[in-house]
Amino acid sequence: MLRKQLFVFILIGVFVLALGACAKKQTAKVEPPPAAEVTEEPAAPPVEEIEETRQEEPTIKMPVLNDVFFEYDKSRLTDEAKQTLAENAKQLTNGAAITIEGHCDERGTNAYNLALGERRAKSAKDYLASLGVDAARISTISFGEERPFDTGHDEGAWAKNRRAHFVVKQ
Repeated sequence: MLRKQLFVFILIGVFVLALGACAKKQTAKVEPPPAAEVTEEPAAPPVEEIEETRQEEPTIKMPVLNDVFFEYDKSRLTDEAKQTLAENAKQLTNGAAITIEGHCDERGTNAYNLALGERRAKSAKDYLASLGVDAARISTISFGEERPFDTGHDEGAWAKNRRAHFVVKQ
């Protein structure tokens, strides 16, 4: 028993000495490289000259599209959703292609919510097409309940998750 205690005591001592040696290790000082000689750079042209030499690149204005929301267990568009889609249609005059994502709240089975999300995306697509947006530029996908906007578990969160979301393709 005494041998074990003596061995543990020696082992602890060696460990403490090793830690002390590490703490006392000195780092070598690193000298900064000698300063290079400073040479004068040519003066920058005046701002007016720079602006004259810039060539204007055509900018494509990306449409800002708002989500439309649905009632519980419905894919029918409300009057508010139709108004939002009409505003979105005005933004789609530049020929941009879009994907409409159908989303649901967490209630219902995965299979049911995927089907409901697809119906919601299709409702939005059909209405945009009825407003003159080329249906060939619109694709749809359903995410069901898999990509909630609000992760809460109450009516307020669920209402935000029952939506058609618009993604502009570049």
